[in-house]
Amino acid sequence: MPVVSVTRFRARAWWYVPLLLFYSQRSIAQVRKADGCIAMALLRDKNHAFWTMTLWTEERLMKAYMTSGAHRNAMPRLAAWADEASVVHWHQDRPDRPDWAEAARRMRAEGRASKLRHPGPHHADLSFPAPWTASDTLFERFRPDDERSRL
Repeated sequence: MPVVSVTRFRARAWWYVPLLLFYSQRSIAQVRKADGCIAMALLRDKNHAFWTMTLWTEERLMKAYMTSGAHRNAMPRLAAWADEASVVHWHQDRPDRPDWAEAARRMRAEGRASKLRHPGPHHADLSFPAPWTASDTLFERFRPDDERSRL
């Protein structure tokens, strides 16, 4: 049963965006090599907001990714750079990627706000606007032969 992980991050000022992109590139390189990752998607939203979505074969492999390498190095910076940040995880029966509307619905219903030094007015209650979903900024589904061996 695949695990879906979704994060949302809103930079509190435009000058944090290049720093975010720098650390994001390192985390993307890490997730491409991570055991158990089925797919990943990134969405650049409006007003300096960014979404990530990853699908995993197992929750323990998702947590191993989150607590190691480039991702672990980026996480402490989140508290100072963001005025909105949240995360949600759920299990689903199919290995298909949910759409961004479902990710936002789940985030509001089941997600949790991250601890921030400068939270904005929409942070604690997750009352962010619906994501602008014209298209993914990046979507990668890993090779089917890799996926079968991971499931």
